[in-house]
Amino acid sequence: MNKTIQFLELGQMDYKEAWDYQEQLFKEILDIKIANRREESATETPNYLLLIEHPHVYTLGKSGDMANMLLNEKQLEAKGASFYKINRGGDITYHGPGQIVGYPILDLENFFTDIHKYLRLLEEMVILTLAEYGIAGTRSEGETGVWLDVGTPFARKICAMGVRASRWVTMHGFAFNVNADLGYFDNIIPCGIRGKAVTSLNVELGVEKVNEDKVKEKLLNHFANLFEAELRIVDRNVHIF
Repeated sequence: MNKTIQFLELGQMDYKEAWDYQEQLFKEILDIKIANRREESATETPNYLLLIEHPHVYTLGKSGDMANMLLNEKQLEAKGASFYKINRGGDITYHGPGQIVGYPILDLENFFTDIHKYLRLLEEMVILTLAEYGIAGTRSEGETGVWLDVGTPFARKICAMGVRASRWVTMHGFAFNVNADLGYFDNIIPCGIRGKAVTSLNVELGVEKVNEDKVKEKLLNHFANLFEAELRIVDRNVHIF
């Protein structure tokens, strides 16, 4: 079992470009697993974690409802945003500057074979990070992601999650609002959930801007500990295949 995870920080990247890159890594792992089964071999499968920031974009999951997108094509263009229907679970969400987006592309057979545990650990990573800022993040039953003040009229989501998995290989992941422009969420019904707000770490702390590099350090530390993994930094300019 390979518990080393190759970590790439890719900076700001177009959503489609990042999606294509995920698909390449995802296919690489699947191809190794299929070959291992066919040839009765035991080639080690790699694991990856990508951290990215996207330009303004809305994405709709495969089970999502198009009615939750409140803008037409011209309005999207006016806001400088793009839109994609994609192959993750979940409904509609927004990505943009000031948001830390993470795409773990893992062979869960290197860790554990439980997709629910996988999602709970991603949530726990964010909950532990929030706790370091004195904020009590929590889960909301039946609603994947990380929330604040669940069970009150002030419930609000600070981190959305949506994943795809095949043969225990994952892709897509989480979107943590750190310094996000929350106005962009007004153009959708986030995750298809009516009547609940969205928030960002800087808003909760009452500051103009949170140091995103420090947030990333905390996330990565908790991610490695929760998955009992070693993160190996890979330069974004290095071809990793």
